[in-house]
Amino acid sequence: MSINTVNTTVFPGQRPGTSGLRKKVTLFQQAHYLENFVQSVFDTLGDCSGKTLVLGGDGRFHNRAAVQTILRMAAAHGFAKVLVGQGGILSTPAVSCVIRKHGALGGVVLSASHNPGGPDGDFGIKYNIANGGPAPENVTEAIFHRTETISQYRISDAADIDLNRLGAARIEDMDVEVIDSVADYAELMQQLFDFDAIRKLFAGGFRMCFDGMHAVSGPYAKAIIEGQLGAPAGTVINAVPLEDFGGHHPDPNPVNAAQLIEIMAADDAPDFGAASDGDGDRNMILGRKFDVTPSDSLAVLAAHATVAPGYRAGLKGIARSMPTSQAADRVAKALGIPCFETPTGWKFFGNLLDAGKATLCGEESYGTGSDHIREKDGVWAVLFWLNLLAASGKSVEQLVSEHWARYGRNYYSRHDYEAVETHAANELMASLRIKLATLVGQDLGHYVVELADDFEYTDPVDGLVAKQQGVRIVMTNGSRVVFRLSGTGTEGATLRVYLERYEADPAFHHLPTQQALYPLTLIAEQVAGITDWTGRAHPTVTT
Repeated sequence: MSINTVNTTVFPGQRPGTSGLRKKVTLFQQAHYLENFVQSVFDTLGDCSGKTLVLGGDGRFHNRAAVQTILRMAAAHGFAKVLVGQGGILSTPAVSCVIRKHGALGGVVLSASHNPGGPDGDFGIKYNIANGGPAPENVTEAIFHRTETISQYRISDAADIDLNRLGAARIEDMDVEVIDSVADYAELMQQLFDFDAIRKLFAGGFRMCFDGMHAVSGPYAKAIIEGQLGAPAGTVINAVPLEDFGGHHPDPNPVNAAQLIEIMAADDAPDFGAASDGDGDRNMILGRKFDVTPSDSLAVLAAHATVAPGYRAGLKGIARSMPTSQAADRVAKALGIPCFETPTGWKFFGNLLDAGKATLCGEESYGTGSDHIREKDGVWAVLFWLNLLAASGKSVEQLVSEHWARYGRNYYSRHDYEAVETHAANELMASLRIKLATLVGQDLGHYVVELADDFEYTDPVDGLVAKQQGVRIVMTNGSRVVFRLSGTGTEGATLRVYLERYEADPAFHHLPTQQALYPLTLIAEQVAGITDWTGRAHPTVTT
């Protein structure tokens, strides 16, 4: 074995977004493309002698090849040890868990999350820091600037290691330990939740369906829900991770989890349904013929958090992303704790969690989590719901309906316009920003505008300011329309429009969601001119 220095040239556009660098897999397969980015990460970290790195991904196409490349580059950079998931598999929450448990310098996560996989699909890479969370913007910007000047990278010429066999291997002077992908994570879950109560729930005939979507959470759900909690075999469907996710889109929402939706809508449906996404950090919660919005899920869990052993001391605070509905705010007020409104992106929760200001946090994009790690966590959310169902003896629908009766209902929906021409999407947002000053006080049909701004966030821990985080139009009754461009796609731009209406009267808590929000849908079109700018009469996906 020897370490080689390889000359390379810059690839433009390697700027990590909120969830790392995501591109088509064909770009990552180009000679030097992955190596340039990885070397830029390592150069940003500096001297790594004596340090441990965690490495794993969601199992999508190109995952194994990328793992081998990164191992050889880590050895060339002087890492003392790499912990890599068996088969190259580690869910994003598990990477965070392993970093924190083993005191690693950080971890490399190989995933494009909920984006499609396969040879023609997407691939992604991001770096997580020592707290287990996504690298903050100062780190990702330093990585990007390094990609703009890189001219060489270093890599060992060692042979591939056997990723399927647990145990130790060695590359140059670096130890490689292939670890059980589930073990550390499952151990943490046992500390947080009442596994005995959940076992009794299943022993009493409770039925559940968990859809792994042929993505990374399948093995975690099989090992914990069927293996440790005693759910019957077959409770977890689509449990085997596939490189192309079975040809499906591994995004747990009512559109892409159609099989689970159909199962839960049947007359003989299980009591509880759930799904997780490509890298295991998102979740969808369903009752029998009843779906739960991510915003409501966060609020319900916050209201009942003390049923779980890991949260019996109560919550220090709640944090939610700005586009997420204000349902959790009402719970925080009732509990007498703060509720923080942050920009979209899990990295914004990290400072609040590290500083002990928040315990639970969530995003409307099917992400929920807590201070147990520094990533959102799909399986954790499902186990929390199982603990709540076991402790209350109530159904999902009962719990949510009772929550609405106490706190009111925040009708909520997100309309996605995917793969919009980038220039048109940017012009739409620019046009909206110009209009903001004239919107306040306007009568827009059923609503009067009270606030219109481009959301700006000042971090209460370090004082850093994040600007232009989404255009908000807030009505005098608290209803909202929010517009922002998403950074998680790989083609064009995704325009996301968020609609929220608060309804206090229980007599109006069971309207069809899109019907309840229709006046706000009309306002969104009226104010932004979505059809004219995008050429789309309807959203690509409505959740």
